[in-house]
Parts: sequence; C-alpha cells; structure tokens
Amino acid sequence: MSTPFRQEADGLVLRIPDGGLDQTLLGCPLSSLGIDPGRPVRWLRLEAPAHWSWGTADAAFLDDVLRQLTGEAIRLDGVPRDLQALMSLARGTPSAQAAPAPRQGLRERVGLGVLAWWRETLAMVALIGDMVLRLPRLLTGRAMVRRSEILDVLAESSTRAIVIVSVVNLLMGAILAFVGAVQLKTFGAGLYVADLVGIASVRELAPVMTAIVLAGRTGASFAARIATMQGNEEIDALTTLRVPPEEFLVLPRVAALSLLMPLLYVYACLLSLIGGMIVATLMLDVTATGYLIETQAAIKSANFAIGGLKSVVFGALVALIGCRCGLRAGRSAADVGQATTAAVVNAIVAIIAVDALFAVCANALGV
Repeated sequence: MSTPFRQEADGLVLRIPDGGLDQTLLGCPLSSLGIDPGRPVRWLRLEAPAHWSWGTADAAFLDDVLRQLTGEAIRLDGVPRDLQALMSLARGTPSAQAAPAPRQGLRERVGLGVLAWWRETLAMVALIGDMVLRLPRLLTGRAMVRRSEILDVLAESSTRAIVIVSVVNLLMGAILAFVGAVQLKTFGAGLYVADLVGIASVRELAPVMTAIVLAGRTGASFAARIATMQGNEEIDALTTLRVPPEEFLVLPRVAALSLLMPLLYVYACLLSLIGGMIVATLMLDVTATGYLIETQAAIKSANFAIGGLKSVVFGALVALIGCRCGLRAGRSAADVGQATTAAVVNAIVAIIAVDALFAVCANALGV
C-alpha cells in the first residue's frame, strides 16, 4: 500500500494525490504510513493539487497523524485556512457540561410551589378585577370588542357543545336514578327517586357537570387559541396598537360564557330529569305522571336559584381560567399544549372547590 508521506531530514511531506487520500489510511499507525515513530519530526509540509478542496476526512487524517507524532511542537507549512478551521473542529473537545443543580429538598419544593400558586392566585384576582372594571364599557358599547367574536364564542359554547352536554346529563340522571332505585325499592319508597334525582340534578349535578364539559371543550379552546396568538406575536401586536388584550380577547369570552351557562343549565336539568324518569318508569312501579308530580313537589325555587347562580359563576370561571392560561403561555408549540392542559385541570379543580364553597355557604344560610 503506497503512503502519501515522504520523510525528509527532520520533517515530513504529505502529498495529496489527485483522487484524494485513501480512506483506509485513517486510523493506521505511523509505521503503516511509512513514518519512523522514533525519528523526531519538527515540521510537516502539505502538497496538494491546485484548487484542491479540503474535506473533513483530510482534516481527521492529518489530526490523527499529529496526535501520534511525539516530540516538540510541529510546525505546519502550506496549511490553508479552510483546513485549519476543520482541524480546529477535529481537535476541539466538547465543552464541559454544566454542573447539575443541587437537588431541592421537600421543604424547598413545597415552598416554591406555594409561592408559584400564590403569584398565580394574585394574577387571577387581578384579572377578575380588571374584568369587573371593564364590564360597564361592554354594557355601554364603548369596549374594544368585536360582535363577531361574541357570536363565535356563543356558537362554540352552545350548538357545538349541545350534544355532549345532552349525553352527559342524560346519563348522569339515569345513573343517579338507578342507584337510588336499588336502595329505595327495598323500603317500598321507590317514588322518592324523583326527589333524589330532582334535587341533586338541579342543585349540584347539572351545573357542575355542564361546567366540567365546557372546561374540557370551550375552556381548552380559549387557552389554545390565545396561546397560539401569543406564539404568533399577535398579543404583542395588539399591545403595540394600544388595544388591551384583556378587553379585546378576554372580556367577550367571559361575558358570552357567563350568559350562556344559565341556558345550558336549564337544558341540562331537563335532560337529567328525563334520564331519571326513564329509569324510574322501567325499574319501579312509577308512572311518568306520578314521577313528574313528585319532582315538581320536591324541587323548590331556592334549588333553582342556587343552581342558576352556580352556572353563572362556573361559566365566568371557565372562561377566565382558559384565557389566563393562554395569556401566560410561552411562544413555542409545546407551550400551547401545556396551556391547554393547565386550563382544563385548573378549571375542573376550581369548579369543585367553588362548588364546595357554595355548599358550605348554603348550609350556613340554611338554604
């Protein structure tokens, strides 16, 4: 095997043939290249064809030879700039990785979590206050809000969500009636299934289940859309044009969902009562007329008032959380998914927590 090196007095000459270096030479020991390992080498000269284009294989081969040569520093002659750059890359070592951060203990993690939760709570309270202050501008028609935006939110939260709201509430009423019928018919009190389904649906199940459905559908849509606008710098464009994003984006969504939720609540109550009536008439010796009369006698106006108030609060809460998660999102595609997930999770937790607060207040008031 011919070698590209020619050894002279105290140096080497590397001649590059017209076809380039043989790739099999890379990694060979000096003896295989025709170089005496014990002979000192003080300089190395390169000879290449005119207009030769140096590549990474040439740089790797030359760097490997220089690493095997021993002695003092070797002077390189005839090395062009492009080859010097490639050899610098070949000789370069990966930068040392940053030392891992010290692991946080349980106390530090809890403390940081509490501080993050507190900051987010303050930001949410500030957003709620901002919406309350901007509401008169919306009612008087002075707010920077597009009517088409409100109509789009109403359509997305009503007609496009009506199917899943119907299925969920119909099945919840049927399940509640089934559980009640199994227990009450042993005492001969099957008729009171109407009381159970009516009060539970109107007061608890209908507003909570409808709000959870909207949190998973509409609230997530709000977060994803606003987070995408954040990534596309549309929020920055609105701020540059002196258009408050809270008024242009958040206010119409909060207003639309707060107005629409009571209507969905009434519809959900109707579907829950129908589901309970179907199960009661099939499992118990109860007629549809008797079931309706018992339901009418059991449900009081206070139950509708509590359920209606819950629906308004839940609607505003879902919209606020969805918009807040979208506004605080980053600018990458992954941040859009994180904002959507956070909107659904936070909204469901908030709905359950506020519902528990309603229960405590209603119990204290004796309602």
